[in-house]
Amino acid sequence: MILRRRAAAYGVCRDTGGRVLLTRGSDLAAFPGVWSLPGGGIDHGEHPDDTIVREFAEETGLAVRILRVRAATADLTLLPDDSVEHTDRILYDVEVTGGDLRPESDGTSDLAAWVPPGEVPVLPFTAEVLGTGVEASPVPRPEVDFKRPPGPVQRFGAYGLATDPDGRILLTRIAEGYPGGGLWHLPGGGTDFGETPEQALARELVEETSQRGRVVSLLGVSHRYDPAALGPEGVPLDWHVIRVFYEVRVDEPTVAAVTEAAGGSTSEAAWFTPGELSGLALTELSREALARKS
Repeated sequence: MILRRRAAAYGVCRDTGGRVLLTRGSDLAAFPGVWSLPGGGIDHGEHPDDTIVREFAEETGLAVRILRVRAATADLTLLPDDSVEHTDRILYDVEVTGGDLRPESDGTSDLAAWVPPGEVPVLPFTAEVLGTGVEASPVPRPEVDFKRPPGPVQRFGAYGLATDPDGRILLTRIAEGYPGGGLWHLPGGGTDFGETPEQALARELVEETSQRGRVVSLLGVSHRYDPAALGPEGVPLDWHVIRVFYEVRVDEPTVAAVTEAAGGSTSEAAWFTPGELSGLALTELSREALARKS
């Protein structure tokens, strides 16, 4: 079985009458004639925010402004060639700031239009976002492991700014030999094939810190592009990581301890009071999440 992975960003845009801007799949699309939210794959090294602006311009001719990050999801799709594709999707609410509505030229969509919800056939993820249509049949998670193809590494990860009832903050230390080695980071990591961001975060919390937490809200989206990054074997990775980060509560904290196998990317986990953070070397994601929360 062929397994595929992609990361993508899509936008929900409504007019004053409540219609939604949708695009129709062309003959080049996996599902011709089926409609979708505007958006598409995140290019290597591209911030998801920039993907939305680019994709709306390409597919609809419209310039848009991001209002907020709406959600982060993931799903499996059985493609016409019988391969299974895992898509990590970042969803935004956007508004039009300019441009003229027109179809994409020679792309995977052939029409863009303002459509009342429920009036046209849409892809399952679009139906779920809009709350319309019949829920699609789930695609079973494959038994085989996903093998990343050679070349540039694009990774999708989920992370948590986790706090306990006393206001302490849970951090993990990146192991030496990994990008950012020695810095204190938010707990979390890459999503597995068939895993949603929230499922991945729950798993990573246990593996990296021995804690069980609950997601409170989605705080934001970030990325890091480091074409010169070296992996544990000293091999250049051309590394692009796309990250969603959440506010997490650990209601019954325990002593933080790493439980994942030796040789992993996390060397240490610990709880810190807010006053202790100033003495730590933090990753840019940790600093961004703390600033977003404060």
